[in-house]
Amino acid sequence: MGNVLDYLLHLPALALWFIFLAENGLITILVLLSGKLFYKGSYSYTSREWVICGLTNILNTVVTYAGFLMWKHDIISIATDVSWIIILDFLFLFFAMDLLMFIFHYIIHKTFLFKDVHQLHHQSINPTPIDLFVLHPVEALGFGGLWLILLMLYAFNIYAVMVYLIVNVIFGLAGHLGMEPLPEKVRGLPLVKYLGTSTFHHHHHQDIHYNFGFYTSIWDRILSTYKK
Repeated sequence: MGNVLDYLLHLPALALWFIFLAENGLITILVLLSGKLFYKGSYSYTSREWVICGLTNILNTVVTYAGFLMWKHDIISIATDVSWIIILDFLFLFFAMDLLMFIFHYIIHKTFLFKDVHQLHHQSINPTPIDLFVLHPVEALGFGGLWLILLMLYAFNIYAVMVYLIVNVIFGLAGHLGMEPLPEKVRGLPLVKYLGTSTFHHHHHQDIHYNFGFYTSIWDRILSTYKK
């Protein structure tokens, strides 16, 4: 992985932009295709949704490039060794981002930002996979900013970062899948019941006063904003 990072350092800015944009575009394609595999009903995306989705991809590329520049100039540090620290780093990323995004999401809902920013995302009461990318620019950059701030605070392992990013996409897809792939018995298991399942986030789209969490329902349970 160190060799890959060194290779990127020697690429011109235009090539990096293309690589990062292609990376975000590929993630979007995989999310939409996976959604089609899980969801057996029929739905189609509007041209407006495609335009907003494309803009979100561009903004995600901006965040990716900003993170690269911050790493290049030693504002962000990344560890590349393989050790058990990878597990701890991933767990810290998972729960720290879950808390930060909950706070950001909660504030958006409880202030003028809901009407001016977040209402765009909530126009979908029964979300489909593309709604993961139907975000106001302020919201897309806000979530990306939280991510960069966290990376500035600690030298996370690159492999933990990669695993977290994959898990982040999986949870994002699950929340906007439009159906629940997990049987009720599985959702009731001791650890699984605290995760942000498809049903958990779907309920949030149907009732904006509950279920503000992303990966877990922990913070909602603490603040009594959890809805089964």
